Formats: sequence, structure tokens, C-alpha cells
Amino acid sequence: MLIVGAKGFAKEVLEVLHQDNQTENLVFYDDVNTDIPAVLYDRFPVITNLDDAAAYFMHTDNRFTIGIGNPVLRKRLYEKFKAIGGVFTATISPKAVIGSFGNQIGPGCNIMTGTILTNDIIVQKGTLINLNCTIGHDCHIGEFSEISPGVNISGNCKIGAYSNIGTNATILPKITIGKNVVIAAGAVVTKDLPDNCMAAGVPAVIKKELPEITF
Repeated sequence: MLIVGAKGFAKEVLEVLHQDNQTENLVFYDDVNTDIPAVLYDRFPVITNLDDAAAYFMHTDNRFTIGIGNPVLRKRLYEKFKAIGGVFTATISPKAVIGSFGNQIGPGCNIMTGTILTNDIIVQKGTLINLNCTIGHDCHIGEFSEISPGVNISGNCKIGAYSNIGTNATILPKITIGKNVVIAAGAVVTKDLPDNCMAAGVPAVIKKELPEITF
């Protein structure tokens, strides 16, 4: 598998793949940072251009996952690597607890260590659910969202695409959060929130509007 990114969160994705015994032929991709060695941990090559990535997909392993946060960037990287033959692939920690009934986890999702998902939860394509989150029954999380560490999402909630829920935020039951919404760390969301806004506080209130996302 190819992990897009070679710093920060990419190292946490590496740990998930190690837990799951999926490190054979693993490589990283980074064409931005210049301070990364050619081989990480004396074991994993770092690819630095798209031609080499395309060759890797063709001849070695066509799977890729994204080791970078930020919903918009994740979407753009997905399109970029899909276009050269990559197959977007979920990474799910064996140390996450996933319920047995009715769950749907889309391609390219990253489900990290300590996360708990109960039942009848839909997690759409490219979403990142970070360490030690809890997601209750009958929730729907839109594509390429980022759920930061320690977030608690109660049952029957809906999170729109490209939203970013900050560390240790809490979302109460039956809340709908729109598309492209940023929830500050530690916030407690007690009411529905529309598209394209940033909210913070206990209880959370809208602090500012955000520009619509365009691709």
C-alpha cells in the first residue's frame, strides 16, 4: 500500500497497518517536504513524484490511503492518486471496536486505535476518525470529514461532508451538522448547525461563516 504523506498522521496510519500485518511492500509518498529521508525507519521507501507512484500502482500494489488530515486536502489527494491508477483503501485498526450490525465504512476511511462505533453507522468515503472517538447508533458521517481525537458523537447524528470536528468535542443526540462545518476543540453541540460555519463553546454557537467549498 502507498500512504500519501510521510509526516505526522501518516505515521499513525503506519501503526494501524503494522497492527494489521499489512506492511509488505509499503511505501510513503511526499513531494512537498525536503527533510524526509529516502527510506523511513530504514524500511519504507518514500516516493517523491507521480510517475514513480503510478509505476508502483501498476507493478507492485494499486492500493493507497491518505495519511494527512484536512478534509479538502484529503479530497484533492484522493482525486490526484485515483487519476494515476490508485484504488482508495480503508485502514481500520484492529484495536478499534466496530459493531456487528448495519455498519457501512466507505473506501479510504481511516479508523484509528481506540475508536468505538456501535451499530447502523454510515461513514462515507475518505473520512478520518481519529484516536479514541465514540460514535453512537444510527449516525451518518459525510465524505472526507475529519473527526479529531476524543470526539464523542451521540446516536442519530448527521455530520455533513468536509466537516472537521475538533478534539474532545461532544455532539448530543439527534443533531444535524451541515457540510463544511468546523467545530472547535472541546465544544458541546446542542443544536443543529447549517452548512459553511465555524462553531465553538459550551454550548456551541456559530462564531463565523465559512466560504463554500469548490473543487
